Amino acid sequence: MDDEGLFPIGWLSRRTGMPVRTIRYWSDVGVLPPAGRSEAGYRLYDASAVARLELIKTLRELGLGLDDVRRVLERKVTPADVAAVHVDALDAQIRTLRLRRAVLSAVAKRRSGMEEMKLLNDLARLSAEERRRIIEDFVNEVFSGLDADPELKRRFRHTEIDLPDDPTPEQVDAWVELAELVRDPDFRRRMRDMVEYNTRGSAGQEPGAFTWFAKKVAWLVGPARENGVRPDSPEAAEIVSRLLGDMDAAGRAAVRERLEAGLFAEADRYRRLMAIINGREPKPSHTEDFAWLLDALRAHP
Repeated sequence: MDDEGLFPIGWLSRRTGMPVRTIRYWSDVGVLPPAGRSEAGYRLYDASAVARLELIKTLRELGLGLDDVRRVLERKVTPADVAAVHVDALDAQIRTLRLRRAVLSAVAKRRSGMEEMKLLNDLARLSAEERRRIIEDFVNEVFSGLDADPELKRRFRHTEIDLPDDPTPEQVDAWVELAELVRDPDFRRRMRDMVEYNTRGSAGQEPGAFTWFAKKVAWLVGPARENGVRPDSPEAAEIVSRLLGDMDAAGRAAVRERLEAGLFAEADRYRRLMAIINGREPKPSHTEDFAWLLDALRAHP
């Protein structure tokens, strides 16, 4: 310490544990100006420099740039103001890192090549509005010009893609599969076929008949299948009769045609992917029930 109570940079370094080079740099950029100079021209600091240096160190460790540090030290803004801005920036970085991690996990799971990895990343980074438009375009093509069951149409049209900012690898994987699915021309054609079948078969029926039929399959076929009832057995014939009522051979053939086209299974996959993306537990799949029913219809035409 000199006669005026000033200290050399070496003392400040030992007192705070900061390297001399760092202190010198912070002095050069103006966030830690020296209190004076020695006769030889060396920087000298007063006791308040210790507290100021500790504050600079803390602000830098929290990620603040030197311009923000200078504004805080000059009392142009409060630490709380700067902290609030940096919280928002850190939140954005965290969301980006989580999304990047989810994409990489999906790439590893799918063993993707370069082209698919780019597709995964591009699809995951779409905005909510862009994701909505992909689904809306699919729904419009499937239902355009058809007098479909309003309940079925409502279920498709009011389905939203609510992929979170920090999706899990499973959600990213489900969204990529769904996006590929709804943009596949063959899938679109098959789903439109399903709606057309439903439109022709539901003439004169109440809205929701298609959904009601699927529920009846789960209620009647599910327990029978789980209990080991064979599709070609007399018990299966009775279940088919209960399910289809007094439907004639032509009506049964139409139901069988739908099942043979795999339409129920594909609609079920669409629904399950939607549930995963939106963070909901998918409802039980009834694909095996529809497969059992198809075998039963073939055995009991």
